[in-house]
Amino acid sequence: MQPPVLKVLFLDIGGVLLTNGWGHQSRQKAAEVFGFDYEEVNALHEFIFNIYEIGKLTLDEYLDTTLFYKPRNFTREDFKSFMFSESQQLPQTLEWLIDWKQSKREEVKVISINNEGRELNDYRIKKFGLHRCFDAFVSSCEVAMRKPDPGIFKLALGIAQVSTQECLYFDDRNYLVEAARRANIPSFQHTGFEQMKTILEQYP
Repeated sequence: MQPPVLKVLFLDIGGVLLTNGWGHQSRQKAAEVFGFDYEEVNALHEFIFNIYEIGKLTLDEYLDTTLFYKPRNFTREDFKSFMFSESQQLPQTLEWLIDWKQSKREEVKVISINNEGRELNDYRIKKFGLHRCFDAFVSSCEVAMRKPDPGIFKLALGIAQVSTQECLYFDDRNYLVEAARRANIPSFQHTGFEQMKTILEQYP
C-alpha cells in the first residue's frame, strides 16, 4: 500500500539536524570551562529558561538571572561566544535533507517546529544555512509558545494548510513526538540519519 502524498515535513532542529542549542551537556561543559557551580546555575536556568525560549527575555536578561547576578572572572561576551560555539551540525542529515528537498522541488514544504531562544535561533539559522532546506520556522521565541503546548502544533498546521495525513514530524524526544501525535500529526522519534532517510524515501 502506497503511503499518502507527503506535502509538509515538520522537523525539530536540535537533536535532528544540529546539536541542542543550550542543553544540559553544554551547560555542564560551561561550568567546567568557566569554573562556576553547575548545580547553582542550573537551578536558576530551570527557573527561567522556558521564559527565554518563548521570547519574553533577551539572552542578556537570561544571563543576568542565571550567571551574572554576581561578579565573574570571565566576560559576558566570552560566555556568549561559548554558548554559540556549542551548536554543531550532526553528521550527514542536513546535507542529505537539502538534496532531498531540492529533488522534491515545490512538492514538499519543510517547516521547523522548534523550541529556541531568539539569539540562539537566529544564530543557528544563519550559521548553518538552514534556509537551504526550510521554507518556514515555527520557533518558540517567535510564536510565544513552546512544545509540548498543543497550540504550537495547531499553529504549524494552520501555517502549512494541509491535513494531518499529508505531513510528518520528526523529533528526537519521545514525549514531544507523543505531543505531536496527540495533535494527530504522524510522528517519529528521530534516532539517526539512516532512519530518517529510510522513512522519507518511502514517499513518492
